Amino acid sequence: MDIVFIKQLEVRTVIGVFDWEREIKQKLVFDLQLGTDIKKAAASDALNDTLDYKAISHAIHDFVEASEYQLVETVAEKVAEMVLRDFPVKWLSIELNKPGAVSIAQSVGVKIERGQRG
Repeated sequence: MDIVFIKQLEVRTVIGVFDWEREIKQKLVFDLQLGTDIKKAAASDALNDTLDYKAISHAIHDFVEASEYQLVETVAEKVAEMVLRDFPVKWLSIELNKPGAVSIAQSVGVKIERGQRG
């Protein structure tokens, strides 16, 4: 399986469990690996034959920006479900960071894998 990746996709959204977090937008940063087959696109050199990472990036951005989840775990799971449902991706890995969530750490977050490898 081939991998298309998207790094450092930034989205500002309402995220968190504390009252003050429900009143502001905070930054989330996504790193994704998307399992797909790029052979047809490599042979044809045609956008229609490949995974459109721009469309995926915008879909994730728009979905997360409009959301108001409390947990990064929920955001990661919902993004994975959406990408696997709406795009020709067989497997994905999402690393989701919430910078500044813990004052003594640069970032905290989760990493999940969903779908079928191979």
